[in-house]
Amino acid sequence: MGDILTSIFSTEGILIGTIVPFVFVLTIVVFVHEMGHYLVGRWCGIGVQAFSIGFGPELLAFNDRRGTRWKVCAIPLGGYVKFLGDMNVTSTPDADSVEKLSEAERKHAFHLQPVWKRAATVAAGPIFNFLLTIAVFAVMFSLHGRYVMEPMVAEVRADSPAEAAGFLPGDRFVSVDGARVDTFGDVQRYVSGRAGDRIEFVMSRDGKEVALTATPELIEQKDALGNDIKIGVIGVVNNQDMGQPRLIEYGPVQALGEATAETGHIIVRTGQFLRRFVVGREDRCQLGGPVKIADMAGKAASKGFDWLVQLIALLSVGIGVLNLLPIPPLDGGHLAFYGVEALTGKPVSERVMDLIYRAGLLMVLAFMGFVFWNDIFGC
Repeated sequence: MGDILTSIFSTEGILIGTIVPFVFVLTIVVFVHEMGHYLVGRWCGIGVQAFSIGFGPELLAFNDRRGTRWKVCAIPLGGYVKFLGDMNVTSTPDADSVEKLSEAERKHAFHLQPVWKRAATVAAGPIFNFLLTIAVFAVMFSLHGRYVMEPMVAEVRADSPAEAAGFLPGDRFVSVDGARVDTFGDVQRYVSGRAGDRIEFVMSRDGKEVALTATPELIEQKDALGNDIKIGVIGVVNNQDMGQPRLIEYGPVQALGEATAETGHIIVRTGQFLRRFVVGREDRCQLGGPVKIADMAGKAASKGFDWLVQLIALLSVGIGVLNLLPIPPLDGGHLAFYGVEALTGKPVSERVMDLIYRAGLLMVLAFMGFVFWNDIFGC
């Protein structure tokens, strides 16, 4: 019995070591996302009926003076803000409910607001996720700075794409697919998500610029948390002598700028991964659900609070990007409807909207089932 309790309640056990960090990480990300919807909705004069972290039975709840019910529920796998006039937590319009509202309530019903107010309220969730990531990175860069290496080639692996393309030790990266690079990390960022793509490199060699073309190959390696990941590489190696690693320290303004740029890079790479995944060019094993997130949260927590905060930042970007996909009932699906309404001057018909919502919900459920399958049965 003692061994069982230790395995559950010790810092390396499933409760303290995995479940608590998982709930902490997910709660922060979900809270910020939903708070974005709530704050912008309130700013637009929209009534809010409920703000929930989690789904299912209520664990803690109270009503504020505006009539909003704030609650924490038993299943910590998401959250929602239910606005006045919504049929359900996915913000589906409820014509019958709207018809029953008083004249005063109709002024604050979500679906009776101008399209720009609805769009701003919906977009605020993912935007707040991105702002959270920027804030985390800005603090990290301010406190710790960033180690960088010069974009040099110290070694070219035998039988690698780089060797076939003609890379040589001593070459310096100037640009990758037209994008200028200043550090070796920049090169890795552009290459790692492009396995199988032909990439144009401009190298500085003996004072001249040389154009080379290489196609990254996919390899499996461990990330900083010990997870198996697959990334694209061309087969060049940097080292201490050639790379001259150094610490760059940032002031608050510089840190904010670097954090914004870094967040932008992650958004682009996430979108790139999703596009490649849809067409079958990414390994399905790279996607995971709650079990994988919980495992990563436990590993991050074991390394220290800084690692856990960085995981929050990365997960926040992922949640933001996924929610912008143009699939109802995700935020991007709502924004697509509002875009059509803005262009045509009238909302999408209820029948069409209902059909698209049903199809979108099936897609979301299928995706959830897919990542759960990956979590439970692996690859």
